[in-house]
Order: sequence, then C-alpha cells, then structure tokens
Amino acid sequence: MTDILIVDDEPKICEFVKAYLEKEGYNTQIAYDGNSALDYFDNNSYNLVILDRMIPDISGEEICKYIRQKSEVPIIMLTAKTEDEDRIDGFNFGCDDYICKPFNVKELVLRVKVILKRSINTEDKEILKFGNYLEINTLSHEVKVKQKEVLLTNTEYKILLRMACNPRRVYTREELLENTIDNNYEKVDRVIDSHMKNLRQKLQIDENIKIIQTVYGVGYKFGL
Repeated sequence: MTDILIVDDEPKICEFVKAYLEKEGYNTQIAYDGNSALDYFDNNSYNLVILDRMIPDISGEEICKYIRQKSEVPIIMLTAKTEDEDRIDGFNFGCDDYICKPFNVKELVLRVKVILKRSINTEDKEILKFGNYLEINTLSHEVKVKQKEVLLTNTEYKILLRMACNPRRVYTREELLENTIDNNYEKVDRVIDSHMKNLRQKLQIDENIKIIQTVYGVGYKFGL
C-alpha cells in the first residue's frame, strides 16, 4: 500500500484530495496543523507528502526543511503563494513539485502518480562509482561522497543521476527542466539554478574538485 500524508488546514480541500487519491488506491492520512504533521511523520512511514505552505503552529516551510533533514520522501508543496520567487523558495526548502491554489485535483493526482513512479522505479539496477569521491546506488537512491551518505531530494537525485550517466555532455537549463522536474509546469531558469546550488553544497568535496560544473553561456556538466 502506498501511504500519502496530506497537510492542509482547509478540511474541504483535504477531504476532496483524500477522496480522489483513495479512489486511485492510495492510503491517506490528514494533518490540519504543523504539530500534527510532524507527529504523524515521526511515527509513520510515507511514500509522499502533500504539504500546504501556510498552516497553523508550524509553517509548511519549516516542516519541509524538517522532513528533508531526515528523509528524501517526495514532497509536493500546495500553496496560494504563486509568485516566481515563492516557487523558487519552495524548491530551496526541498520540495519536489509546487502546485498553486486554486488547482485541478485531477492534475494533482497525475503529478502524484508521476513522482511515485519515478521514485519507486529506476532504469538501472547498479552502483555508479567515480573513484573514491562519489557513489550513486540507482536501486536504493543512496548517494555517498567520500563514503559518507548525503541526503538529496528526489529532484536533486534525478538531476545528478542524469548528468552522471552522461558525464561528457553539457546540459542546458531547458533540458534539465524538461527531463528532471515533474510535468515541467514552469520553465524558469532560476529553478534549476536553485537545485544546482543545493547540489553543490551537498556534494562539495574540496575547493579543487567540483562535481557540478558551470559551462558559461550554455548550462551545466558533470565534473568527475
């Protein structure tokens, strides 16, 4: 059974989303405030979290950051904040997808299906190694830098894996948006830049070895 945590302070939205997800065979649990959300998350195992950004007690941003410290479970942020900067902030907090209210619940269900499919199924069942610096387990999605595990979001992992599988290729921002961000609902270059900034911080080996390299005027390439 696939378990999904819905975090939103609007009961009608929660029940509406719950009904559609359970119709598709998913098991759901609802939290109407931040404290309940953290309590549920700490005491249960979920395959995906749908998270409102503005909820009582503890903000959606803080919950997102808390979850990212412990897990790489996919997070869909559901919010009335619709500006580009708000979306970029959402990805910086660690979400994998960002849906603005009002929304089409059928589209939400489709995005849930896509994210779960990509997080559960992998194309290659092997471990990619790059010297003693980097190891990517494509079965478990574990990433290690100098034998120490680092936690990546689902989107960060997909970006890293795509680039690592084609280390000589230079990717434009548009290609990375198209191939790694679910449904590509927004084509904003700064979204990719935000993910790259986070990846660099998490994968930093030393000042002389950069796993993610910028190719000025073009995009990004794998550095090992």
